[in-house]
Amino acid sequence: MGELFDQIRKAVAERRYLIGVHAANRLEERNIPDWQVVVGLPDGELVRERPHDKPNAAVEVSELLADGTPVTAVWSWLPRLQIAKLVTVYYLDR
Repeated sequence: MGELFDQIRKAVAERRYLIGVHAANRLEERNIPDWQVVVGLPDGELVRERPHDKPNAAVEVSELLADGTPVTAVWSWLPRLQIAKLVTVYYLDR
């Protein structure tokens, strides 16, 4: 376990990622700057890999924002493009 997570982290570190419309909307609603989720990924903790998700495999990651607020980020892997995609972000306690 963790191979998909490593692949996504590597892609994000290499700036091979995009932020989906749904994620962009959730970030805006929750007043979370997207950069905080991106920079929090390397230190994030894998909660669960979802290799059989459709249309793309995904991971759930527990991350901390710059102010220490915990969030869960869902990242997926787009194999044809070889990039990661931020799917959504939500607060754990809200």
